[in-house]
Amino acid sequence: MTCLLRTNQLTKTFQGKEVVSNVNMNIQKGEIYGFLGPNGAGKTTIMKMITNLVKPTAGDIELFGEKLTDTSYHLLGRMGTIIEYPVFYDKLSARENLELHCEYMGYHNKQAIDEALELVKLTNTGSKAVKDFSLGMKQRLGIARAITTKPELLMLDEPINGLDPVGIKEIRDLFKMLSKEYGITILISSHILGEIEQMADTIGVINHGKLIEEVSMEQIREKNTEYIEFTTNDCKKAAFLLEKHLGVSNLRVMDDHIIRVYDPSVPQSSITKTLVMNDVVIESIHKKNSSLEDYFLSLLNGGGIVA
Repeated sequence: MTCLLRTNQLTKTFQGKEVVSNVNMNIQKGEIYGFLGPNGAGKTTIMKMITNLVKPTAGDIELFGEKLTDTSYHLLGRMGTIIEYPVFYDKLSARENLELHCEYMGYHNKQAIDEALELVKLTNTGSKAVKDFSLGMKQRLGIARAITTKPELLMLDEPINGLDPVGIKEIRDLFKMLSKEYGITILISSHILGEIEQMADTIGVINHGKLIEEVSMEQIREKNTEYIEFTTNDCKKAAFLLEKHLGVSNLRVMDDHIIRVYDPSVPQSSITKTLVMNDVVIESIHKKNSSLEDYFLSLLNGGGIVA
């Protein structure tokens, strides 16, 4: 595959504090790249550097096979972005906002505006001013603006904020379609890990300004670990009993009430029987598989998925 976006030792310092440290990202053409990290990890700063809104302190960025410079306007014209909260001309309609956007982008395909509004389901807004839109409608309009000019690279910072579950699914399906049918490369950050899990081809995990993992979702799924999770009123006693009577050592106490057993040789029925016979209340018990959220949290805690 062709690498469409690459960063090399990308670093940014604000007021003597390094907020992005030697980040090496590699985003392949046509893929959806999920960018994950806690608030303040550096995701938005990196996106701003890629769009030339913020200048790197050190390192460089390669876009479409060219090094990004202060005068790389032709490269920026091949991108569509939502970074932080999308801003519009509030007194204008959705269509008027998109017409203005196309005008200053030098893009004169009027049909593209109709297509973008249809894709985000905003065709029925008519002359309604954007100031009267809901948060979810403004997010949809931000996405429409980002895709109107048929960009090769879409960069979306928390694009599903404010959307209801139906809207989230519609936008997820839209991104997958843009990637598969149009070959658009998408860099997307989101706190909704379950959504990233369903659409991303690759994830990059950043924490304290450092990229701590860049891995394909296929590799994560291969590492997928089956476990038994149960809720109880006495985790300490339950853990002791499982170790003493069933020889279970590969378990994790998640909080005051939840335990996960990662030993595939121990039947769920044996766990239930052992605990019940020793007066430990089981409120629920299920067999589960590790998710992207499990993987993400384990990386932030300095480890990998328990095997």
